[in-house]
Amino acid sequence: MGNPRTGLRTEPGSFRDPANRVFHLDGDVLRGLDEQAAGDWRALATSEFFPPLLAAGKVCGTEAVEPPAVPSGDRWAAVLRHERIPFVSHPYEWSFTMLRDAALLHLEILRAALPAGFTTKDGSAYNLQWRGAEPVFIDVGSFTPARDGEPWAGYRQFCQTLLYPLLLGAHLRLDFQPWLRARVDGIEPDQMRRLFGGTRRLLPGVLTHVHLHDAMQRRNARASTADVRSQLRAAGYSRELALATVRGIEKLVRRLEHRPAASHWVDYQRTCAYTADDRAAKERFVAEALADGPRPRLALDLGANDGRYARLAARHADYVVAVEQDPAVVDGLYRELRAQGERRILPLVMDLADPSPGGGWRGVERASFADRAGADAVLALAVVHHLAIGRNVPLPEVLDWLVGLAAPGARVVVEFVHPEDPMARRLLANKPEGLFPDYRPAEFERLLAARCRIARRLDLPSGTRTLYTAVVGG
Repeated sequence: MGNPRTGLRTEPGSFRDPANRVFHLDGDVLRGLDEQAAGDWRALATSEFFPPLLAAGKVCGTEAVEPPAVPSGDRWAAVLRHERIPFVSHPYEWSFTMLRDAALLHLEILRAALPAGFTTKDGSAYNLQWRGAEPVFIDVGSFTPARDGEPWAGYRQFCQTLLYPLLLGAHLRLDFQPWLRARVDGIEPDQMRRLFGGTRRLLPGVLTHVHLHDAMQRRNARASTADVRSQLRAAGYSRELALATVRGIEKLVRRLEHRPAASHWVDYQRTCAYTADDRAAKERFVAEALADGPRPRLALDLGANDGRYARLAARHADYVVAVEQDPAVVDGLYRELRAQGERRILPLVMDLADPSPGGGWRGVERASFADRAGADAVLALAVVHHLAIGRNVPLPEVLDWLVGLAAPGARVVVEFVHPEDPMARRLLANKPEGLFPDYRPAEFERLLAARCRIARRLDLPSGTRTLYTAVVGG
């Protein structure tokens, strides 16, 4: 559901459920349903629980439309149109509290569905997206009638992509993002069991949802799904028991907290080398750059830290994605935005020197960060020196990457930190002398001018930092 495209395009990440498929047409997000799924949709739309979820914005806006022309070979009994999510993100780009809030929304929806005779086929974290700091459930095709005696089909997915990452953060103080990025299907119970041996198995949620879950999977490895369902029905498994299980998981998830270790980036705005005059001049420059021209639909704030400039950008842009590498910093920003009811700033965890690649089937099931970007404004403030000096990325490649995130005609606001600046000197002190002979203002400006039209330039009062507004393709 990323940037609008003209013409029919099938969503690469929508293929695992043959009963429905998502595609894009002239900016619309559409979902084709087969006969069975169309019947489920009609029952869902007239149920007592679903319309209130739609009205509250907990499920993405959805309406039935007349079927348009669809790809050759596809025959749909019904077509739905969904609201477009401003920027699609992946769970390994979320902070701990974001993942927990997404999990709680999924459970809340399931808890409402079960008494009304519905369940969800899936339990994946990828079924949720964000409107700023507000989670929203997007997989309307996942709803299906519940059958007595059958367990929640999405339980394993929920554990692997939501509950287990939360247990890693809460109990072991590990960042879950690398684990989820490595496997599109999440963390297997067998892997979790090895991490939670000994007395760790007594930690909340571990014995039931890790060890018992793993044991049952191994015991039923050779049994068919129908056999397992028959065994559960014979044992008296009911919809009421399923609802009690969901309530128990919800209670567990609410109690999980992550207390990350202290990091340099948490206090970066306080400890960085800006004077009051520098900061005021910088904010004026950024505001004028964003206000000069058409209102950006999407703005990226790269290296957002506490969100100071993301908030400034939100005054001038429809939607802002604030990217920061430290999960603790992003979590703090998310909590603030959530408390303020902010729906136009999305904070994401990402190392800019190792941005999210394409993943999943054929590397396109989960689109890369660059493929999702196409921003109308890109803020790269106090970022270039961290990439060029801190991570040894050549200046031409840094600029190529920044320009590649922008749409034609977009504004790129970039800050160059001179070699004599205290922050640059700190980075250079840890590098061999003479390693960066081309890291100097004149060379940076030459490289930028070769890729964009430089519209404005400002030396900050301290004299060791220069700001540029450049127009891509201008």
